[in-house]
Amino acid sequence: MNDFEVVAQPRTARGTSASRRLRRSGQIPANLYGEGKDSTPLMLEENRIRKQIENEAFAAHILTVKIEGEENQAVLKSVHRDPVTDRVIHMDFQRISARSEIHMHVPLHFVNEEECPGKKAGGIVTHLLVEVEVGCLPKDLPEYVEVDMTSLEVGDSVHLSQLVLPEGVQVMALAHNPDNDQPVVSVQHPQKAEAEEEGSDAEEDFAAPESGAAED
Repeated sequence: MNDFEVVAQPRTARGTSASRRLRRSGQIPANLYGEGKDSTPLMLEENRIRKQIENEAFAAHILTVKIEGEENQAVLKSVHRDPVTDRVIHMDFQRISARSEIHMHVPLHFVNEEECPGKKAGGIVTHLLVEVEVGCLPKDLPEYVEVDMTSLEVGDSVHLSQLVLPEGVQVMALAHNPDNDQPVVSVQHPQKAEAEEEGSDAEEDFAAPESGAAED
């Protein structure tokens, strides 16, 4: 089995109690949905899937979900974790078609940061985004988007519109609104970075307290 092949079994028992029993037996409840088909409840072997999701590319790759020998092309849409133990407690997969565009969050890889002139001059590098949502056909989905910082000086930044994308791939934030050209990474003068950080701290200090959320 490769890193992008998910072996699953049908799940018949539903509900909170059934899911707890599954987890105690080393299984993870999951769902496979999309492409006009009914949602399929699944269970996955926890030890196997835990190793797979340690691979960053697993979350931005076309997966083969095998259910009793039947292969389904899908992408990972969500991973739910226990807030205390960080253990995976539920996963959702979305079926895909080779002819239909998909929207996925893919990681940003910042390269040549140590060679960045702005950093060498004492500038503070700030990663403003760590991933970006892209739209494309499944065959064009990149595992990551590279951000080259070779030429960044103090005061420079890289915006969404400056990302180098494979052919057929678009940034969804810009597709929805071309004016939403937010920065991805910036190199600031140390004093400016410190001033902005202090301003942020001050806003938090004077923020009005929020009322407690009601428990379910």
